Amino acid sequence: MEDEPPRAGDLVLCRVTQIGQHRFLGQVHGKRNRLFVGDKVVVAYGARYAPDQFEAEVPGDLGSCDLVAGGGIAGRVVSSHSRMKTPTQLEPLGLVTDEHGDVINLARLARPVVPALAPRPRTIAVLGTSMNSGKTTVAAALIRGLGLAGRRVGAAKVTGTGAPGDPTLMADAGASRVIDFTDLGFPTTYQLPMPQVVRILRGAITDLTSHQADAIVLEIADGLLQQETAALMRTPEFRTGVDVIVFAAAESVSAVAGVRLLREAGLPVMALSGVLTSSPLAMAEAVAGADIPAYGSAALSDPAVAERLLAGAVAGDGNARPEDGSRLTDHSGLPQECSRLTDYSGPLTAETVA
Repeated sequence: MEDEPPRAGDLVLCRVTQIGQHRFLGQVHGKRNRLFVGDKVVVAYGARYAPDQFEAEVPGDLGSCDLVAGGGIAGRVVSSHSRMKTPTQLEPLGLVTDEHGDVINLARLARPVVPALAPRPRTIAVLGTSMNSGKTTVAAALIRGLGLAGRRVGAAKVTGTGAPGDPTLMADAGASRVIDFTDLGFPTTYQLPMPQVVRILRGAITDLTSHQADAIVLEIADGLLQQETAALMRTPEFRTGVDVIVFAAAESVSAVAGVRLLREAGLPVMALSGVLTSSPLAMAEAVAGADIPAYGSAALSDPAVAERLLAGAVAGDGNARPEDGSRLTDHSGLPQECSRLTDYSGPLTAETVA
């Protein structure tokens, strides 16, 4: 057993040998425990794709490895962002087994999905330019707005790296039920074969539908160029399972480019949001270039706005203009209508780095 290479999802008991980038370990319901050298922790093997942090793979042996995500993912770092410290080091002591000596993998602990008897409710998917573009914050704001509109909102994070903070935020925003890819038996979705990613998407939608959600908000991690995201959004299951896309971007150029990619793929991108809404000028540039409205988190939390988005009825719906009817001027000196600039107030913070 000890000679067999670990698999993604295998639980492993490790000793912390050196504290590096990740000084805390996330627990259920969002609690974080401070790590100390000598601590023994149970984590799961997994690959990671995080341009702002680490790229990591599942090791081929039970030798020394890294804590590659604060949600409890063990792997070996392949590359890292220049801002990152060295990863926290782990010494595997052995794979975790059951009473029969069989290795416990997260797949064995997956939440059973009850078949849905009702039709799928209308579904909004939040995609973004990259990690930390504001996707989770956007999803939470939409959940809040739909909940205030009287909806029973189901929420899911379909792809990414296991981290308790994201599902906790969705629940705090008012989701009646939250399901995460980790609930379906996967520590991360990086390097998963596409049929398994599609199975997660189907399972999440089915689970939320069977628990009587009348609106669904999905978050798709990372950016449009990430391999699993790029492949998933072109599958028939994604096209038939999603009615509206809200696109989160960090700045205007990536917002315009991302909307163009989504439109070329024939996907229903209806609005912009994300970190770029911290800047009225960035919003103006993005709206002028993409020709769809942009909403900050305060606007998405408004029940009327959230309901219009869910219905797909945002284009040409008379979004707010400045009270004086003024026009913004871009850098070329050409006036740009401000009719699609919705909600100037309140910066939208980036997602918490896991």
